[in-house]
Amino acid sequence: MMIMAVPLNRFFISTLRNTHLHSPPFHLLPFCLLNLKPSLFLTDALCHSRSMSTSPTQNAQFQSQSPQNSNPENPSSRTRTPLEKQFETWVQKLKPGFTPFEVDEALQMQSDPDLALDIFRWTAQQRQYKHNHLTYLTMIKILINGKRYRQAETLVEEVIAGACDVSVPLYNSIIRFCCGRKFLFNRAFDVYKKMLKSEDCKPTLETYSLVFNSLLRRFNKLNVSYVYLHAVRSLTKQMKASGVIPDTFVLNMIIKAYAKCLDVDEAIRVFRGMGLYGCEPNAYTYGYIAKGLCEKGRVGQGLQFYKEMKSKCLVPSSSTYMIIICSLALERRFEDAIEVIFDMLSNSMSPDLLTYKTLLEGLCREEKGNEALRLLDELRKRDVSMGEKTYKALLNGLHFPRE
Repeated sequence: MMIMAVPLNRFFISTLRNTHLHSPPFHLLPFCLLNLKPSLFLTDALCHSRSMSTSPTQNAQFQSQSPQNSNPENPSSRTRTPLEKQFETWVQKLKPGFTPFEVDEALQMQSDPDLALDIFRWTAQQRQYKHNHLTYLTMIKILINGKRYRQAETLVEEVIAGACDVSVPLYNSIIRFCCGRKFLFNRAFDVYKKMLKSEDCKPTLETYSLVFNSLLRRFNKLNVSYVYLHAVRSLTKQMKASGVIPDTFVLNMIIKAYAKCLDVDEAIRVFRGMGLYGCEPNAYTYGYIAKGLCEKGRVGQGLQFYKEMKSKCLVPSSSTYMIIICSLALERRFEDAIEVIFDMLSNSMSPDLLTYKTLLEGLCREEKGNEALRLLDELRKRDVSMGEKTYKALLNGLHFPRE
């Protein structure tokens, strides 16, 4: 039997060498392979040849099949998956000499992000074709919407490395994606710097909105806020130098940055200059400044901004209301604090327990316990959300002067 096996093995070896020229030299194969049964040896080689010539989608599907489910006599007769059929259909629709515009249309028609990426990669390998900013933008959006974030990061790095010509929408889309990913925050600023140095893709108002918003999300602690305030100052100067006219949204973010760092004078300066850009301050504008002034200890000035806001029929946020109420109570300006808290309740907003306690206990410290009790009953009537537990907690915190 061994004498007959050697010539038969040589026959299959010579046949397979001609079938696939990219196969490894057979004299380098382990000797155990040369003693395999001819049918099994042929099947393995044909499977290797098929995997080398299939498309990305086909190859992935083919390799995932277990050997037990394949037909050893005719491995090419297996049933193709729907994903493979869709891939082949779209590849056939792309006629020779297709353009990036045609590829972009094909990508936008895909509901499966993996299939779209297969088409994107397959077209990139064709001769005399190169993706442009349009196809990269579409593909990145498809991957982000499909939550294929790692693949999207790969395409972002390709664009930054110069894989295609760039455009403002492509750069802004990359910045938006990087700003939304915790570990890509610095990458967003790398793209922004590339835009500054570019001749045709200068930063736009959308660019600055994205970058400012990303910075403001990191203003969670005062000591950290001071670090990022320098970046806000630099971005503001660069925006003015590039001739970009800010809108109310961007100016509000700049005001908020200064107010959070208690640089209220600079915040007020930006506020006073809003008219130069044709922008009108809104409730957020007044709220940021009023809160900053109260936290800075300039409660009277903060109250003036609150009243100016009310005169323009603007409604403060609940956090603005509560900071003003607490600041006035700590300054022993109880009448103003009570007026503000009633205004808050009239706008269907309820203070938290700390705000109530600050006001009521402040009255008690001034030996106005009876007034605090009457105020508590009135607040209970006006605040429909005040439960029995909250009422009892506030009532137990009251203390009255000794007679």
